[in-house]
Amino acid sequence: MSLLMILDYAGIAVFAATGALAASRKELDLIGFLFFAAVTGLGGGTVRDIILGRTPVFWVLDPTYILICVVTGVLVYLTAHRVEWRYRLLIWLDAVGLAAYTVLGAAKGLAATGSPTIAIITGALTAAFGGILRDLLANEPSVLLRSEIYITAAIAGAGAFTAAQALGFPQYVSSGFGVCVAFALRGGAIHYGWTLPRYKSRPGRPADEALKGKAKD
Repeated sequence: MSLLMILDYAGIAVFAATGALAASRKELDLIGFLFFAAVTGLGGGTVRDIILGRTPVFWVLDPTYILICVVTGVLVYLTAHRVEWRYRLLIWLDAVGLAAYTVLGAAKGLAATGSPTIAIITGALTAAFGGILRDLLANEPSVLLRSEIYITAAIAGAGAFTAAQALGFPQYVSSGFGVCVAFALRGGAIHYGWTLPRYKSRPGRPADEALKGKAKD
């Protein structure tokens, strides 16, 4: 089994677990757990494959991915009540999944197009989209709207992997480098609250005031 396949299966399982944990926070039934696990685990890779024109998408060609989501969803359904800090576990598992899926998405984008730019985009998209869907379905604050670093960690990890590949390092070295960079940034953001500088300016005019100004024009 290749390193990329290991990252693929691991990323699916970890993201599926975060989806199932989100279902546990909403106290859903088993079908809800399986749905959240599948959407979170498969969402990012599905969008990646569609963008790259790789159809049928990966889980249609290999149903093992669906089975991983199902098994993970069932395990979380049976054990989630034993975990006291489920949200804390969710965000740390999400960080692990983000690191693994960042490299996998970048590798697939690079293999399909040969473009470092596309590789970085597919890496970030693969890593982030499943979590975005999970948060939308669970009515949780989206990862895109949280103040701490998230997408930036995926972009940095994908960039690190792509740069290492361009320099001629073996794939396992490039993959390890990308995973470490992405996880270090995301883990630091979780633990230390790292953020990027936020836009600060005077607030825009209220909508009614802006419309009055337009009417005068």
